[in-house]
Amino acid sequence: MASSEDRKIILIVRQTRLDELIARFNTVQQAQFYVEHLGANFGDYVREQQQYRAAVLEAEQGLRPFGRVQKVDRRYLGNFIFGDDDLVVVLGQDGLVANTLKYLDGQHVLGVNPDAARWDGVLLPFRPGDLHKVVPEELAGRRRLSAVTMARATLNTGASLYAVNDLFIGPRSHVSARYELNVGGMRERQSSSGIIVSTGMGSTGWLSSLYAGWTGAALAFGIEPPPFDPKFAWDAGFLQYFVREPFPSRTTGTSLVAGRIDERASIVIASEMAEHGVIFSDGIEADFLEFNAGTRATIAIADRQGILVT
Repeated sequence: MASSEDRKIILIVRQTRLDELIARFNTVQQAQFYVEHLGANFGDYVREQQQYRAAVLEAEQGLRPFGRVQKVDRRYLGNFIFGDDDLVVVLGQDGLVANTLKYLDGQHVLGVNPDAARWDGVLLPFRPGDLHKVVPEELAGRRRLSAVTMARATLNTGASLYAVNDLFIGPRSHVSARYELNVGGMRERQSSSGIIVSTGMGSTGWLSSLYAGWTGAALAFGIEPPPFDPKFAWDAGFLQYFVREPFPSRTTGTSLVAGRIDERASIVIASEMAEHGVIFSDGIEADFLEFNAGTRATIAIADRQGILVT
């Protein structure tokens, strides 16, 4: 086991809502005027920031006895180089855990809830005060680990993007996406508002809302939908895809609208969009791949898994 002087612990942090407002409006006073002018409670923004900063301080103090602590803001995750043996501690909401996992390759992740009264934290089983007990147990290999299946989009340009929750393939704006979908040897040209590819971890989110809309529409027209639970295990050996609002026409079909992508299988999507085509993951629209005419995307289970400490 590496000594505490050699071991590196990466603490992933984020900006609070108030931090983002101050960056936008330059001062606390201007941020306060903006929030209160809209009738919102500025005190809640202040309390959130105070609680988060206190949690960051407590987490740093709890981690220092076990290694060199390096604090990294979520904005720099895409450019940060993680060491193979780094222990990664994420202090934030569930989305920050998911966003961190897709940049890792086997490193273990501890999700820490900075404000249990504010955030439910499905992926945040620990509090800052737990770290003095949990970290040495994890370093000694005595904590249970949960594997998380990820998705990967690979383009014929060589670019790729990982997803912990889901991939979106479609238009940047409110226009129709046009593409050819190839699933299991069947091809179909489609026009839709995009395709969602979900992992098990993401199946309780965007995918569930899509199936809820489909079920509600069927019931509204007196059609009994087949019983189906879109949620599946985080480590499942498959993904699920769902085409949003497919449009039938003389040149576009609606027969390949939902299904599984099993292990060692994939779907291929060939873009027919002149512009505004994108692929992004986990709801982070700013981190995207361009997906315009001539680009082909192969969507499959990723070649690596996320590892959560529980």
